[in-house]
Amino acid sequence: MGKRKLEHEPLNRNCPIRDVLDRLGDRWTVLIMMTLGDQTLRFSELRRQIVDISPRMLAQTLRHLEQDGLVLREVYPTVPPRVEYSMSDLGHSFYEHLQPMVQWADKHHDEVRQARASYIAQEAYQAL
Repeated sequence: MGKRKLEHEPLNRNCPIRDVLDRLGDRWTVLIMMTLGDQTLRFSELRRQIVDISPRMLAQTLRHLEQDGLVLREVYPTVPPRVEYSMSDLGHSFYEHLQPMVQWADKHHDEVRQARASYIAQEAYQAL
């Protein structure tokens, strides 16, 4: 399979692709996007479904996703205010590419864990 020529060079530290990939490759971004899917969820619902994310990190990541145009935030004028999050069209286009990566991780997680264990054992042996 040939390499497609990219408009920018990701190996260059000033490449704008790095900025985007930095955000999209974050584990919290992936988990939030996979949780949202085609749903509209409130902050507390996202927090319940992603149990190991802190409220601060969830808020920060949602803010970044909103800034990047991947997530929409709707505030309803109620007391207290109701805030809901959903994916934008851009978010859905990312989600389409994210799903195969998550499926790959699901299929190969045992192999990756075995490789990690083997690496750690080899490092420990070489340290003797």
